[in-house]
Amino acid sequence: MLYRTMFSRDLFAEMDRLHQDLAQALDWSPSIRGIGRGYPALNVGGTVHSVEIYAFAPGLDPASIEAQIDKGVLTLSGERKAEPLPEKATRHIDERHSGRFRRVVSLPDDIDPNAVTARYRDGVLHLSIRRRDSAQPRRIDIH
Repeated sequence: MLYRTMFSRDLFAEMDRLHQDLAQALDWSPSIRGIGRGYPALNVGGTVHSVEIYAFAPGLDPASIEAQIDKGVLTLSGERKAEPLPEKATRHIDERHSGRFRRVVSLPDDIDPNAVTARYRDGVLHLSIRRRDSAQPRRIDIH
């Protein structure tokens, strides 16, 4: 019974919330080899030929998202407008991000910043960054 009085029912949820607050305060960002949290949520991975980045940002106008690569660092930024409440309404839970956002991802050295495609569809921004031809594996013929 002592356990119940010392800790809240959802201790892990509270720890997760504190971790998110700390990460946001310190502006932690994931690298291609790490995991982070923020808005928009990111999936980062790669193939032999490219680095694939998925940013989950439903309801955004694609024109309001800025993507930039500079010195091997991808920066995604923009703003989500807050949803207005009807007159005299009270908000009890607000889990949807609003306001300015910025995510930064360190990219590997072998990417070609001039070979990027970006597509926003069904709330998901997909960036595909091709790796340089010199980084591609080659078969060496032995005679």
